[in-house]
Amino acid sequence: MVKKVTAKKTVAKKANTKPKQKEVETTEHEWDGIKEYNNPLPRWWLLTFYACIIYAIGYAIYYPSIPNVKSLSGWTQRGQLVEDQQKAEKAQKVFNDKIHAMTAQQIIDDDSIRNYAIEGGKAAFALNCSQCHGSGAGGAKGFPSLLDDEWLWGGKLEDILTTIKHGIRSPLDEDTRIGNMLAFGDDEMLEKDEIKNVIQYVMVQSKQIKPTEGSEEGATIFAENCAACHGEQGQGMHETGAPNLFNAIWLYGGDKSTLAETLAHGRKGEMPAFAKRLDEDTIKKLAVYVYSLSGGEK
Repeated sequence: MVKKVTAKKTVAKKANTKPKQKEVETTEHEWDGIKEYNNPLPRWWLLTFYACIIYAIGYAIYYPSIPNVKSLSGWTQRGQLVEDQQKAEKAQKVFNDKIHAMTAQQIIDDDSIRNYAIEGGKAAFALNCSQCHGSGAGGAKGFPSLLDDEWLWGGKLEDILTTIKHGIRSPLDEDTRIGNMLAFGDDEMLEKDEIKNVIQYVMVQSKQIKPTEGSEEGATIFAENCAACHGEQGQGMHETGAPNLFNAIWLYGGDKSTLAETLAHGRKGEMPAFAKRLDEDTIKKLAVYVYSLSGGEK
């Protein structure tokens, strides 16, 4: 009886014994008692990874990705650009041929071509003029706004064309527009008190200050020294490029200190001549665009 009981205990002990679990390797990295297991990556992830590598190699061979090595497809970004440009030029040829055969005024009067010319002029303005006149043509100190009705050298279409072609005081163009603001102080043409009185007169006429005793004296000095260019009423003259002095629009500034600087040292702002920089058709587009900004002068 004792032997039988012993046998049963032995069988029961074997039945309750579990296989020992295999210990997983670690990467030997440990943070605060937390170990990093070194488990293998999932098979599906590895297959996807290898497939991506194979695809990348094939893509690099078929499409241009290696410098100076021709791809199997023969496609290049440069070639695509040339193709797109050729398509664009072909589509624009009809309009460009019209512009070439028309004057700037004819372009303005033709509804079928005017908008195309304005858009072309806008692009030319961004490349050649926005650096001085601003991206929106609003101007800056020393660079006139093209959005108002104040034109130093005339706002008619032919005036704008002439200004664009030959510039203002451009040393590289014999036909450039010339009209310097004299340096009345540096050249000792006026005394300091006389300059002060002229400034007061101009500020009174532009409604910045009320009349003073000096402004009355300045009126006489203005008539003798300034009216020849700026006009008797200070309205400015296109022939000399002299601005209107009796309104609120100022090229360099209308405050007392800036006016003193202008009278003492003069102004000689320049605008480049574009006759040799741009072709005739581009200049037409540019003139039409500038004219369209404010409506120009009739």
